[in-house]
Amino acid sequence: MSRRDVPETLNGPTSWDCFGCGRRGCGRGPGAGGGGRGRGRMFDNGDLRLVVMQLLSERPRHGYEIIKALEERVGGGYSPSPGVVYPTLTLLEELGHASVTDERAGRRLYTLTQDGHAALAVNQPAIDAIFARLESGAAARSGPPPQVVRAMENLTASVRLRLQGQPADEALTRAIAAAVDAAARAVEDI
Repeated sequence: MSRRDVPETLNGPTSWDCFGCGRRGCGRGPGAGGGGRGRGRMFDNGDLRLVVMQLLSERPRHGYEIIKALEERVGGGYSPSPGVVYPTLTLLEELGHASVTDERAGRRLYTLTQDGHAALAVNQPAIDAIFARLESGAAARSGPPPQVVRAMENLTASVRLRLQGQPADEALTRAIAAAVDAAARAVEDI
């Protein structure tokens, strides 16, 4: 079965050559999920395609934006790998469910087509069930919300990048420490 022969209903099991190992129907092909870090599969076969289509129906997105949006919706406990998301986007393009616009620096913007919207409508009950499952899993996790974790990681990365490759003189060290302390005080005052 080629990728072009995937049935119109996208939420059932399908069989194709696996991108991970090359075997037919091993369940690790596009949409199989992954990245669950030992917690089992995040998505059943075909679920990731539906989730990506739903995200594209909200607005056109780059592949990286899809990864980040999905990570936020799951509550930061899962981040699909590019090796799963980009083949899924290619599949959607081949099926005629997504179109691609090349933008600056080779970044591709994916948009859901009319055929994609129609397939999404056919599969809406399955999509609603997937997102309900994702939201209940995200609510069950503890820890800071993913937006806060992302912001903390951005701060850490900014400090590292600013100090990378150059010796930190006293003035730079004081300025960075003052900025981080000011951010901490701002959070405490909220």
